[in-house]
Amino acid sequence: VPSPIPCSLAQPVTPELLVSPSSQDGDLGSECPEDRGNWTGRLDFLLSCIGYCVGLGNVWRFPYRAYTNGGGAFLVPYFIMLAICGIPIFFMELSLGQFSSLGPLAVWKISPLFKGVGMGTILIVSLVAIYYNMIIAYVLFYLFASLTSDLPWQHCGNWWNTDLCLDHHVIKVGNTTFPVNITNTVSPSEEYWSRYVLHIQGSSGIGDPGRIRWNLCLCLLLSWTIVYLCILKGVKSSGKVVYFTATFPYLILVMLLIRGVTLEGAWKGIQFYLTPQFDHLLSSKVWIEAALQIFYSLGVGFGGLLTFASYNTFHQNIYRDTFIVTLGNAITSILAGFAIFSVLGYMSQELGVPVNQVAKAG
Repeated sequence: VPSPIPCSLAQPVTPELLVSPSSQDGDLGSECPEDRGNWTGRLDFLLSCIGYCVGLGNVWRFPYRAYTNGGGAFLVPYFIMLAICGIPIFFMELSLGQFSSLGPLAVWKISPLFKGVGMGTILIVSLVAIYYNMIIAYVLFYLFASLTSDLPWQHCGNWWNTDLCLDHHVIKVGNTTFPVNITNTVSPSEEYWSRYVLHIQGSSGIGDPGRIRWNLCLCLLLSWTIVYLCILKGVKSSGKVVYFTATFPYLILVMLLIRGVTLEGAWKGIQFYLTPQFDHLLSSKVWIEAALQIFYSLGVGFGGLLTFASYNTFHQNIYRDTFIVTLGNAITSILAGFAIFSVLGYMSQELGVPVNQVAKAG
């Protein structure tokens, strides 16, 4: 009878550095630990990291932070913080996950004193998952609402609109656009969001959330269902989904960029976005904002990158992947700024107001 294959030959040996005294003393219930599996495709890990990092932080948060903190001059502290904070921490997290092949909680066998860090990351990621799925629900709501020739947030005159609603299409006479004071007015799209989607007029404050919005509830249920189906089979299913979720946003971003720069008045927004104000660099606030943007966009310290890397093979070239993801993330942020502010420049010309009155934190 052939002898059984030793565990040491069946799979890699866990380094002693990562074995805690508690795991050495007792039996874990099986002769060999369960194989966690690996990414099935060569690009699964890279695309997962890109999809994890590229998001709302690139499309809106970076352009807004850039123009409020010195315009083009903001790129100086941004790339410095990327070099001294973002890239090293990103690489460290990937290295820790790939070396140990453990999740954000079990990895702290390397130093049980810091096991609370793993618990903290899991708690934070759970909270982030809750509100990000709500954002997906809003996206699905707008997607379904846009399946019509006449968009409901395009004009005033609906039951949810107030007397403050201002439709800039109706203030144009012929080919002439008259400057309008929009200080005390609200756009149709803003009232659609606050008064129809959120139905904020039905709440008197944070202690009174109002009635349940069943259409939003169904969208939220659908968003959780989509997430569940994506991760149903672990990295085998999520590794395939990222081929779409990580590349499709770039297609949309390129389409928005091309459309934005061809709009009338787009150059006003781009000029407003890129005009450097180097005196801002003397303020510590600008450098803090640059560091915050790096951490927010790359998502370091949340345990997600560590988890992705834990499914790599031991000799995956994460040094190369680190530079691809971090630099690609920075370039995406800059391109998104052109797409966003070209549209804001167009809106500025349509309304006859400065760009800074159109651009608000969203």
